[in-house]
Amino acid sequence: MIKLLTAAAAFSLAGCATIVNDAMIPLTVNFSDGSDGKCTFTNKRGVWRSDIPTSSVMIRRSDDPLKYDCETNDGREAVGSIRSEVEGEKMAASIIFWDLGITDSITDKHRTYQGNVTITVPKAN
Repeated sequence: MIKLLTAAAAFSLAGCATIVNDAMIPLTVNFSDGSDGKCTFTNKRGVWRSDIPTSSVMIRRSDDPLKYDCETNDGREAVGSIRSEVEGEKMAASIIFWDLGITDSITDKHRTYQGNVTITVPKAN
C-alpha cells in the first residue's frame, strides 16, 4: 500500500512546473540589422542587462510581458515587449492531477518567453 501511495504521489507531481522547471530561462537576442548594442529587460520579477547580440541572457519566468529598452552602438533605440506564454502541457498536467496549477501560478514557473528574439531597430541614417 505504501509503495502504491508513493508511486501515486510521485506521478501526480510529475507535471508540476514548479518541480520540473527552473525559475530562469535563457533568452537569445539579436537586432534585426545585425548591429551591436545593449538592452535592459524588465518584468515584475527583476531587471537584466545584456550586450547584444547575446549568446544568452538568463531571465526570470513571469506571467507579465518581458519589456525591453535597447540601444545600438550607433544610438538607434528600440522599445517593446515579448509576450509571456503558458507551457500548455504543464498546465494540462496540473489540472489532470488536481493541484489546478495553484503553486505554478504563484511561482510563474509554468510560463515562458520565446527563446530566440530578433528586435527590430530603425534603419541607420
